[in-house]
Amino acid sequence: MTQARYKIVFNGELMPDASLEATQENLARLFKSDLTRIHSLFIGKTVDIKRDLSENEADQYLKALQSAGAKVRKEQDFAASLSLVETDDHRAPDSEPVNNAQMTCPKCGHQQAKAIECSACGIVIEKFIARQTMLAENPPEVVSPAPSSPYATPKATVAESLPEFGELKVIGIEGRIGRLRYLAWSLVLILACMPVFGIAAGFFAASEILGGLLMVIAGIAVAVISIMFGVKRLHDIGWSGWLLLITLVPVVGGVFSLLMFIIPGSTEANRFGPPPPPNSTAVKVLALLWIALIIVGILAAIALPAYMGYADAAA
Repeated sequence: MTQARYKIVFNGELMPDASLEATQENLARLFKSDLTRIHSLFIGKTVDIKRDLSENEADQYLKALQSAGAKVRKEQDFAASLSLVETDDHRAPDSEPVNNAQMTCPKCGHQQAKAIECSACGIVIEKFIARQTMLAENPPEVVSPAPSSPYATPKATVAESLPEFGELKVIGIEGRIGRLRYLAWSLVLILACMPVFGIAAGFFAASEILGGLLMVIAGIAVAVISIMFGVKRLHDIGWSGWLLLITLVPVVGGVFSLLMFIIPGSTEANRFGPPPPPNSTAVKVLALLWIALIIVGILAAIALPAYMGYADAAA
């Protein structure tokens, strides 16, 4: 027994809440056709949109076209009739082939004689329209990006993610150190170089040339390491290390050096890297000791001349 065939019939009616203009645009997009041909479907005349379908295919067309806004219905196809897509195997048995009939490819728009395949892009027209119908029935989800302010900070990852804290390196100018660590490292540098200068002084007593050479080498090493500490301190503030040259300017350099001890560093990552690790107990103790030594030195510089003047007057 031959399986029943069905057709999709349309008489120009619209689904509830569907607008005429939107429905016509949906059908034009669905069938890859121009609006002029689609307008001819809405003149109130019953038209067979698609014929010779299985029941499953007819249900798919029915659902897709109703979703587009057209109030179509499914009927059993007892005889061949015209459809939007014409093929040679749908003609009546006694009719002669019409070789001069033209058709438009629904994919590329190529004009050609009626055929099953498009001579330009090679698609099987029936299968292409069936595929478009299925896509209209189950359209892919399009996730719209959330609107963002054009003035907002860019969130895209343009480099590898930074760690929470930067790596501490004594030698080198990369990275950042805070105020307390700057003081602590400076004190350790002074304490470490004192034996070196003591040894150089011992050689100086034996040989002025050798002792002088050791003094110069030790002085250059201390100066280079001090510059490295200063550059990393400026990086923590967010300033370029070249600003350390200001310390060479009389008076202004002393004020700038004081600012390096006072201005705190940024708590977030800046262009020089992530913030330094939290200060350890040893760093805090050494920094406080260095501050205490500075205060004692200032007091001694004030009190010593007064004491010497008093001693001379008493004598």
